Amino acid sequence: MAATRRDRDGLSRRELLGASAALGTAGWLLRGTIGPDSARAAVPVPPELPAGTELYQRVYQNWSGEVRTDQLWTCAPRTPEEVPPLADWARAHGWRLRAQGYRHTWAPLTVADDTPGSARVLLLDTTRHLTALTADSPTTVRAQTGATMESLLAHLAGRGLGVANCPAPGELTVGGVLAIGGHGTAVPAVGELRPDGHGYGSVSNQVVRLTAVVHDPATDRYALRTFERSEADSAAFLVHLGRAFVTEVVLRAGPDVPLRCVSRLDIPATELFARPGTPGGILGRPRTLADFVDREGRAEVIWFACTERPWLKTWSVAPQRPLGSRTVDEPYNYPFSDSIPEPVARLAGQLVAGAWGSAPLFGQLQYLVAKVALTGDLTDVLLSGGVLRELLSGELLTHLLAGGLRSDLWGPSRTLLQYVRPTTLRVTANGYAVLARRADLQWVVSEFAAHYRQLLAEYQARGEFPVNGAVEIRVTGLDDPAASGVPGARPPLLSALRPRPDRPDWDTAVWLDVLSLPGTPGLHRFARDLERFLLRTFDGTRAGLRVEWSKGWAYTEDAAWADPDVLGRVVPASLRDGGGPGWDEAVAVLDRHDPYRVFGNAFLDTLLTV
Repeated sequence: MAATRRDRDGLSRRELLGASAALGTAGWLLRGTIGPDSARAAVPVPPELPAGTELYQRVYQNWSGEVRTDQLWTCAPRTPEEVPPLADWARAHGWRLRAQGYRHTWAPLTVADDTPGSARVLLLDTTRHLTALTADSPTTVRAQTGATMESLLAHLAGRGLGVANCPAPGELTVGGVLAIGGHGTAVPAVGELRPDGHGYGSVSNQVVRLTAVVHDPATDRYALRTFERSEADSAAFLVHLGRAFVTEVVLRAGPDVPLRCVSRLDIPATELFARPGTPGGILGRPRTLADFVDREGRAEVIWFACTERPWLKTWSVAPQRPLGSRTVDEPYNYPFSDSIPEPVARLAGQLVAGAWGSAPLFGQLQYLVAKVALTGDLTDVLLSGGVLRELLSGELLTHLLAGGLRSDLWGPSRTLLQYVRPTTLRVTANGYAVLARRADLQWVVSEFAAHYRQLLAEYQARGEFPVNGAVEIRVTGLDDPAASGVPGARPPLLSALRPRPDRPDWDTAVWLDVLSLPGTPGLHRFARDLERFLLRTFDGTRAGLRVEWSKGWAYTEDAAWADPDVLGRVVPASLRDGGGPGWDEAVAVLDRHDPYRVFGNAFLDTLLTV
């Protein structure tokens, strides 16, 4: 029999067609499904629960599927007042309580992978009942922590309010975002003044008041307690990593500012991430990331694997619709990203089935799909050949073009800040924040990009393809407590965006994430090598490194969140360096208000020590 003909892009037709078989085992990556819930399991029922507790069982599976448990006992408190009795019960019976939202996380902050159903863990689902949103004042909102970020922004928009930045997914709970110091991408453009009520740091920094379940020494019982932002202890609860249970917060917002979002895919990575001082640009207008940030203030880069044409999005303040911009009035305006096109899904299935060498083709396909859907430009499609031409069929191109071009959008801020649905491709991600001077932004991204490209080349020279997703780069300000409007407020102690007292010139954070499909061979080793480079390069001399709590970090050759030196020394030091309140005070406050560690797990017991 003749050998199977291979296309010049590296895939045989038989391999391409065989991808559909892989989708049966990896379909949740593409469709966003979660394992089945059930009311039955062969594990003991939690004894003597408070009367009225509605108990059921549920498999916990996180966003990427890398954390999956047996069915765990779960309940859904109907009011905040139902949580303290559960904490008293947990203390008395040796159980632990874990708040659960929509599980859009990577790190084992809720539960660890393979947690058995027999473990003494009770999940508290906040999404069923603890979802109230009410006006607290003309510029604040009172939000229960099970409310979604999408509903929060919609509530604010209905009152003419908005935020400067927030995470892109809408199906996140307010509590989950606050627990890990969730953020978007925003710094002031050159000459832009911070509007009253807005902040360029984390969402946690917008809190003016919070209510948490804490131990009351006077009664030796758990109770609800409200902390004003001006109270010193509140700074430990603003970003608590799941080491506390916050039931309600009051958040500050500002007048909504319509935004214009422009997408560009015509700038080579070599130019966008060029070293400072490198000549470039068109008609004398530089096109580095730092230049776009200076002009627009808000930027995000999605750099598809093994390509040199990143997708750059910039947002700028635009009270009136610019000529040529398309008006939008709802979020999620990139349907090609929300609902994975069939060829992309098919190729992702093939990757998961073991054809990891097709990662370059996967990156190129994602780039071309985005280019056509956003701009309508078919030039690169016409110049492509082989399998790519087959994948980009006329039917697909017609479908991508049918929704209209989306490279220049204008509308209320929430319609452009939230753009990721749960139906997008589910990938794993590492995550770091590099704190630096705004003037060093381009140096940071150029150092990262050069080493990332070099590291990928070294792996590929050995026949390894550890990365098949995108690099995501965002830029934010730090947590300035003045944005809360509360005199005496302090920044969140455990926030990656907490300023360093000894480096007031470090006013900017560059967020670096590398995405790949779970299970990709060599991924953990690659992430370890990259992490070690970041620690060497951003060692506190010219810039400093902190981990992004919800993502992957502390890598060994075969696991994340496992390197004992990073867990026990590097991470705490990153929040101790520079002096002032930080790691040690946060751990002490959380321990003092929950001395029995009812709200915790084994991973947090190891991580949060002094």
